[in-house]
Amino acid sequence: MKQKPFTKVLIANRGEIAVRIIRACRELGLETVAVYSDADRTSLHVRMADEAVSLGDSHPRESYSNAEKLIQASVKTHSRAVHPGYGFLAENRDFAVACREAGLVFIGPSPTTLGKTGDKEEAKRIVSEAGVPLIPGSHEAVRDVEDALREARQIGFPVLLKASMGGGGRGMRRAGSPQELTAHFDGAQSEARLAFGDPRIYVEKCLIAPRHIEFQILADGEGRIIHLGERECSLQRRFQKLVEESPSPIMDEDLRQRMGEAAVRAATAAGYVGAGTVEFLVDEYRNFYFMEINARIQVEHPVTEMVTSVDLIAEQIKVAQGHPLSFGQGEVHPKGWAIEARINCEDPFRDFVPSPGKIQGLRIPGGFGVRFDTAMYPGYAVPEFYDSLVGKLIAWGHTREEARSRLIRALGELEIAGIPTTAPFLMQLLGDPAFISGNISTTFLSEYHPPVHEATPGDEEMASIVAALEAQRQVVPPDGDGHPNLWSLAGRVAQFRKW
Repeated sequence: MKQKPFTKVLIANRGEIAVRIIRACRELGLETVAVYSDADRTSLHVRMADEAVSLGDSHPRESYSNAEKLIQASVKTHSRAVHPGYGFLAENRDFAVACREAGLVFIGPSPTTLGKTGDKEEAKRIVSEAGVPLIPGSHEAVRDVEDALREARQIGFPVLLKASMGGGGRGMRRAGSPQELTAHFDGAQSEARLAFGDPRIYVEKCLIAPRHIEFQILADGEGRIIHLGERECSLQRRFQKLVEESPSPIMDEDLRQRMGEAAVRAATAAGYVGAGTVEFLVDEYRNFYFMEINARIQVEHPVTEMVTSVDLIAEQIKVAQGHPLSFGQGEVHPKGWAIEARINCEDPFRDFVPSPGKIQGLRIPGGFGVRFDTAMYPGYAVPEFYDSLVGKLIAWGHTREEARSRLIRALGELEIAGIPTTAPFLMQLLGDPAFISGNISTTFLSEYHPPVHEATPGDEEMASIVAALEAQRQVVPPDGDGHPNLWSLAGRVAQFRKW
């Protein structure tokens, strides 16, 4: 369906993904409008956009997840298109409908497709009819705990309780016995209701140590759907991804072809248009099973961009303008290897407790094959109201080992003074023999306990003092004897304690 071209895009998101979208729009000659909450008044995406509109209250419910305010901001600024990024309202069918009713282009799938992909029962039904294998389970919501127990006994423990409208691990519980299922059922329902406004739960077989592999898809309005290869997303902590890579260490051409074809069939069955992913679990025997369709751009999209040289955000926007895909499946030739490490403002020395605060100093790594997507800058205060992700560090190499070594080098260069982050943990993880060999699964991090040097109050006090001093003076390079300057001292005391 040919859309009327638009020249201005409102970005209904924040942080690094908003910055990423602004850059893509600028390269396409499009104006951008940022929206921001009170907590994000000084954020980088606000500074970079052509215009900015305040949404008020910092709570997501009153700002980035408030559809009415976002529509009003679009109309007020004469933006004809809305890019939702990821999270918040990116996969919200009602928001897509509201955009359409307001005469706006929603840069994403149609409301009909979002209705199919957002409801896991419906998604499983349509992909099953398309011949895509499913994980054994109820495939539809269970009525109550007794119904859930019957399904679990039929497929065998362990099982997962999963929210029908869920994602990101919310509303999900593992049950290894009838007693655990009974204990977790009400909690899973409550979390599903709170997170998605829908308490429905279904039961699914819990695969032992599977791999989480997703395929990036692109589809235009003329019925063309292609995939751009896979991403390995198995390294997860509490269902949240920490490290992603493309390609997957276990992939061969036969498995890639079969999974890629299944991904395209699933997207076709959903009537997909735009950029998205089809997610699978792969068991120890290399059998793969459909998990879900993520109807949006993914956090980890840069690794696919690095190996394919395709700007996924730009393609997503051009498809929304009514343009056909500029290339076909036969023109997709991934090259090399890319690995992404998510940098979260969490303290790995204290069980990954969220640690927002002010960025006192920042050194961004560089060099061949290195990319850092972030919205941080010196003096920026990371707010407490949103996701802990503050940056994504990506390294490309001709081989997996080259990409891994380059990423470790880049993590060593990254200095963030003022807040603890997951960077030192990620350096340790990338150097682990299991990761080096590619012998990983979704359960790996639950059993991974590297030695940790506990920070002392003196360490933290010294980091604060040095960072404060550094913020008041110009950063100078090390002296001729190689002694570190205050910037380096601040960053290394705050960030790179030895494991």
